[in-house]
Amino acid sequence: MNITSRRRTHHRSEDAERLELAGLLPPPPVPGLDPDRELLLKEALLRKATAAEQPGGRGSRVPRPRRRLVRVMVPAVACALTVGGVVAVNLPDTSGRDTGAVADGRTRNVPEAVQLLDRIALAAGDRKQPSVRADQFVYIESRVAYAGQSAGGGPVTMPPAHTRQVWLAADGSRPGLLREEGEPDSLLGVDGPVGHLDGPGATPRPGTLGEGPSIDNPTHEYVASLPTDPDALLKLIRDETRGEGRGADQRAFTAIGDLLAETWAPPKVGAALYKAAAKIPGVTVVRAATDASGREGVAVARTAHGQQTQWVFDRTTYAFLGERTVLTEAGDAGPAGTVVGTSAVLTRAAVDRAGDKPVPTTA
Repeated sequence: MNITSRRRTHHRSEDAERLELAGLLPPPPVPGLDPDRELLLKEALLRKATAAEQPGGRGSRVPRPRRRLVRVMVPAVACALTVGGVVAVNLPDTSGRDTGAVADGRTRNVPEAVQLLDRIALAAGDRKQPSVRADQFVYIESRVAYAGQSAGGGPVTMPPAHTRQVWLAADGSRPGLLREEGEPDSLLGVDGPVGHLDGPGATPRPGTLGEGPSIDNPTHEYVASLPTDPDALLKLIRDETRGEGRGADQRAFTAIGDLLAETWAPPKVGAALYKAAAKIPGVTVVRAATDASGREGVAVARTAHGQQTQWVFDRTTYAFLGERTVLTEAGDAGPAGTVVGTSAVLTRAAVDRAGDKPVPTTA
């Protein structure tokens, strides 16, 4: 082995000696990605790969979401696509990252949506809410609008938002009621041919009274019994919505949105729903969004199959205000940014009989 002398000589410059000494040292380490950055890059690659594999991409017609019902209108070629959201168009600011403090004083990169959902969950868990007796009805009043598109395609049209009122038996044992402006009343869950709601904005679908409660067909007692551990809750939601299309992550996000919009979850369950949503990949933040009644707030959103669904929250109280759904890709239904649905939750209350109007309370 050759060993180079490190003695200084008057025949060599100091620069040459420093270079020789540097050659004896190990090479400096090459910095790699921190774990959070590496995870985000992996998620971005997975989202791109998933989007490339999914049907209904650019140029396709508006897909039919699971919880919205297509209704035949007059003329027969026209149909309405029931979706949730708010009227104003705000395309997302999806930076998706921020820096948060941890207990030991160090900092780590935390997705912005996770931080926001954590704050929303804390507020939901601390919110005071009266209990609902088994013999009562949960009353939800909202403002909604449905985008319509003819069967032959073409741009969607959005009518003005209208009032929607739902009364659902807390224990699911008695008929409920749907009262929608401009439509006849519909009984929900009666003997014989019955109607069931597939989600906010949906019209009743045929069913039977014997259908048990589930994530897709919840009663208040069922919602109140959901796990308050976010991991267990997300697993249950994924299990009960398996096989319904659109991808497991989007199914879970949509199912949680349904529960937020037209049930009245107890505070601990509500907090768990938001924490479960924070565990779904691809959730981002929209810094400015407006619900169907004109209330401005901040939104948590997820994009899939050319649409972005946004949950709008009050900036101060973090109360759930409503939803909006917009197109994220141009197609025959319209350009990117076209609103295909609106909603705003105005009142949640417990009443003794279907059809009773409560003293209004802000949701």
